[in-house]
Amino acid sequence: MRWLFPLAFFAATAQAELAWQPSMEIASGRGERGPWQQNESRYNYVDDGSVALDERGGIALVWVDQGRKDVFFQRLKADGSKEGAAVNVSRSGDTFSWLPRVAIAPGDARKIFILWQEIIFSGGSHGGEMLFSRSLDGGATFTPPLNLSNSVAGDGKGRINPELWHNGSYDLVVGADGSVLAAWTEYEGALWVARSSDGERFPAPLKIAEAKPARGPSLAAGKSGVYLAWTVGDDESADIRVARSRDGGASFEAPRLVERTKAYSDAPKLALEGDLLHLVFAEGRRIRYTRSSDHGASFARPRDLVGRDAGFPSLAVDGQGGVYVTWERFADHRYRPRGLGFAVSRDSGKTFSHVDVLPGTVDPTGGWNGSHQGLLMKKLAVNRQGGIALINSALKDGAGSRVWLLRAAASVNP
Repeated sequence: MRWLFPLAFFAATAQAELAWQPSMEIASGRGERGPWQQNESRYNYVDDGSVALDERGGIALVWVDQGRKDVFFQRLKADGSKEGAAVNVSRSGDTFSWLPRVAIAPGDARKIFILWQEIIFSGGSHGGEMLFSRSLDGGATFTPPLNLSNSVAGDGKGRINPELWHNGSYDLVVGADGSVLAAWTEYEGALWVARSSDGERFPAPLKIAEAKPARGPSLAAGKSGVYLAWTVGDDESADIRVARSRDGGASFEAPRLVERTKAYSDAPKLALEGDLLHLVFAEGRRIRYTRSSDHGASFARPRDLVGRDAGFPSLAVDGQGGVYVTWERFADHRYRPRGLGFAVSRDSGKTFSHVDVLPGTVDPTGGWNGSHQGLLMKKLAVNRQGGIALINSALKDGAGSRVWLLRAAASVNP
């Protein structure tokens, strides 16, 4: 049975509840983006920022330097100061590295895990492999990249239809027991999940048989299980699916539809707050929110967080009633976003306050938001102490590019 809850919005109050600090420049570069010529393309810009927070407020940042075709990592202390120099994680200057995800092991900030899409052409119609690396020393060094996919299927691509897809169709999560799970889709449509007990070795990935053609997977892990959400391509009225695993990701139950609608539902994001499972997704140009209190067996009727000019949300929770959502703003252009919207709930998603555009997220030079290889990103991180980190990137063709970070603190109960 579905359960309902009141959902109210108080415009222009979300930023007032949070103490946002001045933005921090993380990386800058040129603004050169020539025609696509596979790995010989003339690309020279920075992009694809993603972020994670540890429980003491330390920040793990990843981004891509397209001129060098590599993923870079930077660790920041809680006060925003750098811990050492940026580290080249991918070290593969002959092939493009795109759209990294970063995760920190709960309870051990020395363990950092990174997943990204390497544009390796292995014989299929599209290039893409899923590469992974870990650090056991807080990001000072990383292991040589490990290929999790080893296929010709164009891994990391999320297909809407045969002519339209996004790169970055994957996710990464670390469980409380230290297990590492990665999920990704391929251009041909399959959805895969790989699990490791510690991030050192991964058995052969599991194919989710019910998912084809899958797009935009999201993972959440907690005491009640591992949860996997995705949407599908080749369907103009696609709906969000959620499946639960009771054995740590070794197998998944049959997926459940969150809601049947006529519009295209896309880019789901999951987060666990105890046994409460939160979900946001895009539908048309709206951002919608719902939650489940019965381990994903049913969801409340989804409600709009924002009703227009929005897409590709990110989601995080602090475990103490705080639910945070950000999204790409398409108010200035139909296809390319500029600036980020932001919403926050203090009562586990019953009510939200929001702002249409969060100050500091719009590039002052007029650049469009990244990523320019696909908008299936993860730009938001939160910890249990109410620390918030939000990363964005922008490119102005022919002028320049940048990646920058916003930080804030929220009051939460101890």
